[in-house]
Amino acid sequence: MEVVDKVRTEVLDHFGVDTAGVDSASVTFLGLEPIEILRIPGDDLVHYVTLGGSRHPMGDPTDLLADPVRGPRAELVLALRAGSGTSAGLAKTLGVLAATPVVEGVVLQADALLDLGEPMWRDAPFTAVLLGESDIPAVVLPEPAEPVRYLTVVPVTATEAAWVRVRGAQALRDAWAEAGIDVHDPARGAATL
Repeated sequence: MEVVDKVRTEVLDHFGVDTAGVDSASVTFLGLEPIEILRIPGDDLVHYVTLGGSRHPMGDPTDLLADPVRGPRAELVLALRAGSGTSAGLAKTLGVLAATPVVEGVVLQADALLDLGEPMWRDAPFTAVLLGESDIPAVVLPEPAEPVRYLTVVPVTATEAAWVRVRGAQALRDAWAEAGIDVHDPARGAATL
């Protein structure tokens, strides 16, 4: 079963594009298989989608033996306003996030807050991300493997990350909604908390 090929086919079908209409970058970390980042342009938003994070199921890092088939699988999708011109470093950052389960034993799931320790891309005010549910359908794999789920990646500032730690992910989403903040705008300001 080639998980990455199936995921690639289904995500391109979801966006209604073929491989020729998509830019890609590959990020490789020592000892890991490459993570590919697809850049899928749209009229209003540009979607950055990881491929490779779902190659292996995520598992509990304390297990003596990792199950090669069973366990949750996830890929990440970040949507930013078209024409926003994000700077260098975004593909690397998404690759790091997608590799987090293998490198750090973290299970990616909705409402997870992941600190990057550095700007998400050059000169970005965002140093963490908040994961959420995506509207991209899960990719069904042959039994007994679990489906590959897509999780949205929303960049957050250090202040917003602290708010999530204290109040929870939904409180930050509520603050964004109340302030009318467009989380797809890479030049947005932080929510006043």
